[in-house]
Amino acid sequence: MSFTVCFLTGLFSHGLQDPPSWMLFLTRPVWIYQFTQGVHVTSGIASIPLLLAKLWSVYPELLKWPPVKSVLHGVERASIALFIASSLLEIFTGLINTYKWYPWPFPFRETHYWLAWVIWGSLLLHIAVKLPAIRTHWRSRPAGGEKPATTVPGRWSRRAFLGGVGAATGAVVLTTAGQSSPWLDWFNLFAPRKMGAGPQSVPVNRSAAEAKVTELAQAADWSLLVSHAGGQRTFTRADLQAMPQYEHELPIACVEGWSQSAQWRGVRIKDLVAAAGGRADADLRVTSMEPEGHYRVMTMQSAYVQDEMTLVALELNGQVLDIDHGYPARIIAPGRPGVLQTKWLKTVEIL
Repeated sequence: MSFTVCFLTGLFSHGLQDPPSWMLFLTRPVWIYQFTQGVHVTSGIASIPLLLAKLWSVYPELLKWPPVKSVLHGVERASIALFIASSLLEIFTGLINTYKWYPWPFPFRETHYWLAWVIWGSLLLHIAVKLPAIRTHWRSRPAGGEKPATTVPGRWSRRAFLGGVGAATGAVVLTTAGQSSPWLDWFNLFAPRKMGAGPQSVPVNRSAAEAKVTELAQAADWSLLVSHAGGQRTFTRADLQAMPQYEHELPIACVEGWSQSAQWRGVRIKDLVAAAGGRADADLRVTSMEPEGHYRVMTMQSAYVQDEMTLVALELNGQVLDIDHGYPARIIAPGRPGVLQTKWLKTVEIL
């Protein structure tokens, strides 16, 4: 079940980073990504003790000799070997990603995505090969469904073993889920982010210093260039402040699993597009002042552009936006992964 939940929420998260036109639930409810990504990371962490327990209980079967008895048996062994290897790599790299540590040369997002499909493919293949044995087992169970007394390696009773696994899984969930669930924040002992920590009481993943934008963001002559096929217009921060201001409570939710709701105030992106003479139903290409980085250029679909809650934010929690939160201006939109809530705005291109 944990693998299923993790797989489905992972597909949703992957899709939101570059949503196709048919994808639903982009902006509503506003906490949709906060919820699904929190569940994704939490179920992924829960999978660690569950997978290790499963391996511990079946490893004698993995060491039987000869390793391959027939073609069908070989397919079964190959499918389970692929499942184990890909699962261990998936949860190991996923856990390290929550701490923003990337000691490998391959791109995390793409590798994580395709590994999920490898896991599910190998699992379905394994189930298909074992289906006759599964049917035989269920047909031979005694009337009333009594299960024979069983033990696992180490002479634990079945009940004790399952109780220990359940307790371990509950413990890791309870002590990490608070990074995305305010109800569990008190128990958040091991997650890398904690609610209320950081500038203006909101965590940050990437500071201005890390992004190498400190001097550019503090420049007195900063302005935001908004362009389209018919022309362009620049907006200083004073120009943006002179436009109608709107305030909304929206979560900032990151792919690493942490999130927090906050009060954001600024100009509606749809008003900015209209003021520049752009089409209301257009997509946008937004560029940050960051000199490098995979997410310095972001595409925003028209569903976000037309949403009343999508802002060019100038304030956070009643204060001028901190530089680590994207001063002089940033994007904040409902139901959006944090990596796409572009900070330190430089240009907005109306496509």
